[in-house]
Amino acid sequence: MEVEIGMGKSGRRAYGLDDIAIVPSRRTRDPEDIDLSWQLGTFKLELPFLASAMDGVVDPAMAVAVGRLGGLGVLNLEGIQTRYEDPAQILEKIASLPKEKATRGIQEVYAEPVKPELIEKRVKQIKDSGVVTAASLTPQRVEEYYKFALDAGLDLLIIQGTVISAEHLSSMREPLDLYKFIAELPVPVVVGGCASYHTALHLMRTGAVGVLIGVGPGHACTTRGVLGIGVPQATALADAAAARARLMEETGRYVNVIADGGIRTGGDIAKCVACGADAVMMGAPIARSLEAPGRGFHWGMATFHPELPRGTRVKVDQVAPLEEIIMGPAHENDGTMNLMGGLRMSMATCGYQTIKDFQRAEVMVAPSLKTEGKTIQRSQEVGMGK
Repeated sequence: MEVEIGMGKSGRRAYGLDDIAIVPSRRTRDPEDIDLSWQLGTFKLELPFLASAMDGVVDPAMAVAVGRLGGLGVLNLEGIQTRYEDPAQILEKIASLPKEKATRGIQEVYAEPVKPELIEKRVKQIKDSGVVTAASLTPQRVEEYYKFALDAGLDLLIIQGTVISAEHLSSMREPLDLYKFIAELPVPVVVGGCASYHTALHLMRTGAVGVLIGVGPGHACTTRGVLGIGVPQATALADAAAARARLMEETGRYVNVIADGGIRTGGDIAKCVACGADAVMMGAPIARSLEAPGRGFHWGMATFHPELPRGTRVKVDQVAPLEEIIMGPAHENDGTMNLMGGLRMSMATCGYQTIKDFQRAEVMVAPSLKTEGKTIQRSQEVGMGK
């Protein structure tokens, strides 16, 4: 139902994850009976999460660690790891930048060109560990660099931008033909981000095995402020799930919906799945791990844009080992630890055994969910009041 914004404009009401709640069903299950596995192309993954292709989140060592836990770590092939032979000192430099100089300093760091030989080296580092090897390139650079990654053994390619479409128009250069490119590529492809039904449907029709859903919800993203563009995540996911259902009716082919950005707790992950997601892509929660390359900082993929940065460096601190953040045990009560345990318990409480089952869960609009009865927690900044 559309809401009148003014006499000449109306628009749909949209909802973010904080606006909705999952409704318990008539059935419950033992958490031990819950199956969190999912299929991405030819790969079965035990946990429904990807670590974001951001330089403060994933380096080769983190990609391996995430893979061994059962998730998928995605390396940014246009980032620090492929611009510098020794990225450690560069990461230290970014972490040491004063807040008021962080964006300009990051722009200067990323002025160093990408080196194809480092693409091959970093991909091979991950591949040699035996985990599924995934990496990200932007639509503008994918044709220039993808062969180096494939030669090194890349298993899965993510074509990722702030916003991408299957029908990019340009009078300056020949745009990437996603339909042709994906059809000819020997590895599965995930594309994104997008945030609408029609864009998701078009991207699904390109032959991609997954579509990243989310424009602007990331903790380090400033796209919604800089460009005024974005769709609240719950609505974006529900629209993408509807696009997936239509594609299934037309072709019988299932495309994964991956929620990308804005996730903080296990409850957020559960809400994403209840709205239709098969998995989530996380940046800030992973950047908080002791193993993260960002030294307690996290910055967006467009922070270093030379003309119009659409990201920022945020301080997240390094609070616990990666395994504790993902698998527990949790020693915090705010949902930021044991994220997969939170998802598992939510599914068990609502009686759903698999991720696809949980996508059928009932949700309701509930903007008071995080504040109702939580006055004392908020006043003391504990639990949900942090």
